[in-house]
Amino acid sequence: MKKINVIITGSTGMIGEAVLDQCLQHPQVEHILVLNRRVSGVQHPKLLEVVVSDLSQLSCIKDILPNYHACFFCIGVSSMGMDEATFTRMTYTLTMDFAKALVANNPDMTFCYISGAGTDSSETGKTMWARVKGKTENDLQKLGFSHVYNFRPGALIPYLAVKPTQTYQSVKYLKWLLVLLRPLFPNAILRLSDFAIAMINSALTGYSKTILEASDIKKLSELK
Repeated sequence: MKKINVIITGSTGMIGEAVLDQCLQHPQVEHILVLNRRVSGVQHPKLLEVVVSDLSQLSCIKDILPNYHACFFCIGVSSMGMDEATFTRMTYTLTMDFAKALVANNPDMTFCYISGAGTDSSETGKTMWARVKGKTENDLQKLGFSHVYNFRPGALIPYLAVKPTQTYQSVKYLKWLLVLLRPLFPNAILRLSDFAIAMINSALTGYSKTILEASDIKKLSELK
């Protein structure tokens, strides 16, 4: 049975936390390196956590990076209230700086990026966040990783305990609505646990597309 070592960024956020949880449970994920800007507090025999203030500077761990097979990049911010320059810096620039530092030490790695439904691959549309995400997807493909998979989920139903922050409270109120709507939109509304499993499966088995819409994510999550 194939075993993989994975890197996770953003494990203190809702999606990253779920990806970490599924990796900890998965029998084929042997070792996990978590890179965060603050301590997550999670402890597990599989887990090594390194606090990195600047994700473009990986010199302190460069010697161990070749030991990893995949990176699940789970850092993301909402564009709400942001101008394009700020959103670009916090989305495109942050992602690319980190990815360039990573590929310089391990080009054989699979890189998984979380984008979003409606991302604009042409980079020319009217929606600001979609253009920025589209440019990020496009430029990640050019870096030289073994594989890059861009995940474009729509609505995700969380399953871990809701944290007492405004963002998580908003998710809490939406959760049950999404649960009720899911039978009507089974390919658009996904369980966050299934989304996380799909990311793991992309590293284990690969996928035929580099851009994964919600229906692709669902299909990948069901692979055994």
